[in-house]
Parts: sequence; C-alpha cells; structure tokens
Amino acid sequence: MKRRDILKASGVIASGSLLPFLATENSYGKTKNSTNEKIIVVAGGHPDDPETGCGGTIAWLADQGHKIYSLYLTKGEAGIPGTSHEDAAIIREKEASEACEILHSELLFFGQTDGDTFINREAYGKMRSVINDLKPDLVFTQWPIDTHPDHRVVSLLVYHAWLSIGRSFPLFYYEVLTGNQTQAFSPTDYVDITKFADIKKKAAYAHKSQHTADWYHFHEQMSHFRGMEAGVQHAEAFVGHPQNQFFMT
Repeated sequence: MKRRDILKASGVIASGSLLPFLATENSYGKTKNSTNEKIIVVAGGHPDDPETGCGGTIAWLADQGHKIYSLYLTKGEAGIPGTSHEDAAIIREKEASEACEILHSELLFFGQTDGDTFINREAYGKMRSVINDLKPDLVFTQWPIDTHPDHRVVSLLVYHAWLSIGRSFPLFYYEVLTGNQTQAFSPTDYVDITKFADIKKKAAYAHKSQHTADWYHFHEQMSHFRGMEAGVQHAEAFVGHPQNQFFMT
C-alpha cells in the first residue's frame, strides 16, 4: 500500500480539510455566534514565520469566515543586518501589517525582542493572559525543537498557556525550512493550500527586508513535497498534540 493510501485509510486526508473539527458545526462544543465563526491564533517567533509556515492555511481559514490572529513574539528587531533594532522594528512591523492584510488576519505583537527572547514566570503568565483573552478555538505555534531559539521560546510559552488554561482548544505545530530549522517533524495532518499558494507567496514577499526571493523557493519545495504526501498540488503539514483527539470525539 502506498503512503498516500495509508494516509487516506487512516483518516488523515478527509474532504479536502485535514482539520476536521473546523469543518463540522459544534464539533467540540464551542459556538461563537450564529455563523459558527471560530477564533484561531497563529503564533510565531518573528514576522514571516506564521506566513511561511502556514500562510496558506491562514488564507483558507479566513476564506471560510473565521477570525485569525497572527501573534508575533518579536518584531524581528535583529533581522536586518546593519540596521538598529529600533529602525528594524519599524520596518518589520510595517511589513507584518501588510502580510496580515493580504491574509486577512489581525496583527498582534507579544513584546519580546528578536534574539533576546526568554522564558520565565512573567512570560508564561503573559502568554496565558493573551491566549485566554482571545478565547481561541484553535492555536498553531512553532515546532518546539526548531533550531532557532526564538521559535522554541514561542512554542513553549504557547504550550504552557495551553496546559494552564486546561487544554481548552486543539494545539497544532507547524514547520519552517524543514531540514534547516524544523527538525524531526512527522506530520499528523495536512491542509490542501493549492488554491491559496499564490496568496501565501504574496504575504511572504511582503517581508521585503528579508530578501524573500533568496529563500522562499525552499518553502515552495516544502509545499510541493507535502502536497505529494497528501495527494494534492500544494499542502501544509502539521503535528497535532495527541490530546487533540479529545476534541474530535
């Protein structure tokens, strides 16, 4: 049996949507309003992480009428060589705003500094408050063993918030530059982003200061590869926390 057949047989590929609880009304007991709008938070270490890791999924969810928050741990202050942190923050905040406008998500900054991120009791408490105030139905964050320390920090802060709030929403991890930054990533879920691949690319290219053309082709290769696994042209892959199955019963 081919890998694709195994995935289909296991229910990983279903109805073009690989996050089935989003496609089913009241599938885990939360009704936000009469239109069944759901609230989704996508957390990343820097401007461009949510866009490159799951920009297609963000665009798809927004197209379905859901409310998306793109939550950045930092403003990418250290991401423009030869530019001060203050000036880089201004540039990258503007770029992030443009990317969010393209994807129809709402921009949020957590307030830590690129390259100097940290985990302590205060940071845990702040992330818990941010997530709790948003009351999400679903949260995506970065893979906790990415090579970039800022990715690991945002992942663990979100994970702690998930635990402390009582696992009240499904938690998924996304990948970026797999093989370079994301390590040992074995997907549990896929989202077909074929219709949204161009929108994702446009959002990524909004981050002009990051010389997107030099590296975005690696993400296109990733989406083609994940698409081959899922039997579509372009896909994004995720690892769902094992306890997410609670929400799908």
